[in-house]
Amino acid sequence: MELYLTSATLAGELLARTSSTARVQEMVQLSLTPAFLLAAIGAYLNVMNQRLTWIVERVHMLEQREEDGIPDEEIGQLPVLRKRRKFSHISINFCTAAALLICLVVTLMFVSAFVKPPMGTYVALCWIAAMAMVFGGLLSFLLETRLATRSLDDTRRISRKIESRENEREG
Repeated sequence: MELYLTSATLAGELLARTSSTARVQEMVQLSLTPAFLLAAIGAYLNVMNQRLTWIVERVHMLEQREEDGIPDEEIGQLPVLRKRRKFSHISINFCTAAALLICLVVTLMFVSAFVKPPMGTYVALCWIAAMAMVFGGLLSFLLETRLATRSLDDTRRISRKIESRENEREG
């Protein structure tokens, strides 16, 4: 019974604090910056998913040709394509984590406006972590596009290097 009364009192207090339209409007305005960043990350994730899909399909096609024993000079590109796939996947993971943290930032901002314990430190830490994740995602994207823009000769040379490193690790 006491728990019921406590939760009813807490709910009543929360309703009283959120009844101010001006305060709610202020919180919505403060959450616009993170919302725009979420939109940008969404657009970025769309691009990265398209790139990853193309890479995965290309790797699958070349691996199928290799398994079937069909001679193809492009099979030598597999190590670079696999590395690009890895960078794309890492980039997507970082940016998805950043988007989740930004959602947490917005949630914490709203909650902190209406509860007594200050949560500013948590909001700041989540924002810093989100920016670190965005940085990691963009860095992975940079590495992936750097590999993608190499000339065919560079790609073959890099593929041979990657293959020899993998063989050394296995052997």
